[in-house]
Amino acid sequence: MERSSTTSGGSARREATRQKLYEAAVTLIAEQGFSATTVDEIAERAGVAKGTVYYNFASKSVLFEELLRHGVGLLSASLREAAERTAGAGGGKVDALDAMVRAGLVFIDRYPAFTQLYVAELWRTNRAWQSTLLVVRQQAVAVVEDVLREGVDNEEFSAEIDIPLTAAALVGMVLVAALDWQAFQPERSLDDVHAALSRLLQGRVSGHC
Repeated sequence: MERSSTTSGGSARREATRQKLYEAAVTLIAEQGFSATTVDEIAERAGVAKGTVYYNFASKSVLFEELLRHGVGLLSASLREAAERTAGAGGGKVDALDAMVRAGLVFIDRYPAFTQLYVAELWRTNRAWQSTLLVVRQQAVAVVEDVLREGVDNEEFSAEIDIPLTAAALVGMVLVAALDWQAFQPERSLDDVHAALSRLLQGRVSGHC
């Protein structure tokens, strides 16, 4: 997963190492599960010494927790940027939501292993990082909530919209549809999937058939 543009020159090397560890961890855990994946395997896949893993992360659990923060942070940023670009171009809130749907699909297409892990972990309740997962989930959903709230305020959307539930439903729609696309309908293009979700969005959120 890509390095943030905010990384300072002094920490670039450490951030590059952490990126390698994120990539190795997400790939291995997607392949064989969290419990079956060892720190030795993560280090070997990343091409670093085992001690490097512990230098950057206190444990495998901490590494995975930070991986969740990192991945959802990238997703949230891509959603926010899509909404801001749409606003800058003079688009409405439905246009912003549609741009966010596409940004979500692009993210999932680029990071399918992370998305699979994230969705799987949402259904688990016995993980040490459950509280962190709830926080990062809300981080992504809140970006959509902001756009919905602004749409209600300017009367583009109905005041009867349940903003938290609608935002969660939109994020969930993109996640599940994208995973279904990749697993069962890989012949479809990203444009095709986006068009289908766009039609659903236009009908259900904007209130037009």
